[in-house]
Amino acid sequence: MVKFNVFALAAVAGICLAAAAPTAKAQVVVSIGVAPACPYGYYDYSPYSCAPYGYYGPEWFNSGVFIGAGPWFHGDEHFNGHVNNRYDPQHGYKGALPKNGEKGRSNPTPRNFKSNETRDGRGHVAEPKR
Repeated sequence: MVKFNVFALAAVAGICLAAAAPTAKAQVVVSIGVAPACPYGYYDYSPYSCAPYGYYGPEWFNSGVFIGAGPWFHGDEHFNGHVNNRYDPQHGYKGALPKNGEKGRSNPTPRNFKSNETRDGRGHVAEPKR
């Protein structure tokens, strides 16, 4: 009987401690990290690989600095810029891609740029203006 009383007392103490424990509030942290350091910009979809010279048109650069794409896009909300998706692996491009941190040409905006698509910087093909 003494063993039963000790067990019952321990069980009641455990229940009281569990009931008195503070509840932890869930914490959600979303971190996108630092934008890739690509000489000619990066694709606007994950895994955000560096885009080759000629993918982005001149409106994607401000004083030679890429204005961003994907989660790091820091252009106007209604921004639409031209791209040449022939340089996109999702469209069959198999050529060389610069590496993160690689140095490129002093002027990243290509001469005689030929676009075939307009994008909004957040991974969406933009509707053509009529």
